[in-house]
Amino acid sequence: MKPFTLSICQMMVVDNKEENVNKAEKMIRKAVTEEGANVVALPEIFNGPYSIEAMKETAEPENGPSSQRLAALAKELGIVIIGGSIAEAAGDLIYNTSYTFDEKGECIGRHRKMHLFDVDIPNGITFQESSIVAPGNDITVFDTRYGRFGVAICYDMRFPELMRLMVQEGAEMIVVPAAFNTTTGPAHWHETIKMRAVDNQVHFAAAAPARNKDSMYQAYGYSKIVDPWGTVLAETDETENIITAIISPERQESVRQQLPLLKHRRYDIYKLEKC
Repeated sequence: MKPFTLSICQMMVVDNKEENVNKAEKMIRKAVTEEGANVVALPEIFNGPYSIEAMKETAEPENGPSSQRLAALAKELGIVIIGGSIAEAAGDLIYNTSYTFDEKGECIGRHRKMHLFDVDIPNGITFQESSIVAPGNDITVFDTRYGRFGVAICYDMRFPELMRLMVQEGAEMIVVPAAFNTTTGPAHWHETIKMRAVDNQVHFAAAAPARNKDSMYQAYGYSKIVDPWGTVLAETDETENIITAIISPERQESVRQQLPLLKHRRYDIYKLEKC
């Protein structure tokens, strides 16, 4: 892995697709020009509200207009863009999909959300993502000019097996576009991010949307970047903002030498494999 500067655009998502994509472009440009970002990440479902109805309306095919805008922007600015996620139309199915574009504007990673958010929390939230979204089946790890990245989406990060499989496939940096809500966020957001970084000894970044008080789905916000020791490198609150951190391979190497968790696994007793 090479040193690089990572920015997360915690953008306010509204009920207007074109306005959202324009906002994403504006914030990405700002991250590059003002923060010096080499890699920029957007939140989950960045181009429309996080709702079943909105996903139906905003769904677009692979290489659709939202993705084309991000690809062109990545090429123009010479950066890597982890494009949050959008509703992807694939035949009769809809996926919650994240596309990553490199500095040539080429798609180098596509992750379809594997674990769907079907919950009914008393005095909290009820949401059935599977009523419209189909689950993906692929672990998403790919190479960039800065190192090997893993990408998952929101609820995926609650499953430690997936994160570990990414690391076993060489992921040095894990980025998760996410939209925890105001029930699950205060309870688990910060702790989950930290422990996924510490357990897997990787830099871990979670990119959330800003909280839109006019939206039916209240996102928690609090985008965060954490190093392999669990140290918070950058974070924000629920408002629209850009956070930035320098990702250092020396830090990861140092942590893995001081506390060699990955080397101390007992493969004679247990192992984790893809089915």
